[in-house]
Amino acid sequence: MSTTETEYIEVINQCKSLFKNKLKDYGSAWRILRLQSLTDQIFIKAQRIRGLQTNKEQKIAEGQIEEFIGLINYSIIALIQIELGFVDEPDMKNSEALDSFEKHSKETYKLMLAKNHDYGEAWREMRVSSLTDLILQKLLRIKQIEENDGKTLVSEGVDANYQDIINYSVFAIIHLKEKNK
Repeated sequence: MSTTETEYIEVINQCKSLFKNKLKDYGSAWRILRLQSLTDQIFIKAQRIRGLQTNKEQKIAEGQIEEFIGLINYSIIALIQIELGFVDEPDMKNSEALDSFEKHSKETYKLMLAKNHDYGEAWREMRVSSLTDLILQKLLRIKQIEENDGKTLVSEGVDANYQDIINYSVFAIIHLKEKNK
């Protein structure tokens, strides 16, 4: 297993652990969220990351890594919602939610492996700030697709954009952890 694969799985396991603990605290309350609400929540978190990168003063203790974990978990929730749709009342057992998390994180991991092969790990030369900007760009694209009722002429759908957000966020966390060593 390559270094990237090992680091990637480590980050996803950290995200899954938090997801599992939040399920214990809140259940699957997130099942009521419409896709647009998830997009807005992810956008707010991405904007906060950008603020952390540009502002000299920070008033909330959570740092970039915690926020990127939020981007990953909310993006996986978005992928689950795309697959299942939203509901009026939480309807998912914790075990089912964890299975869905696992399914979508594995699909996204496979996408990362394919792209990483074709791009030759170019992300390793990127800055975290560039990854943040790309995430924000993906979110603006998602918002536009949502405004177009999910229709695109030549572009990928929202699911591919959420998968890219997950992968960029994992890469950012890997960079930040390396910097903190």
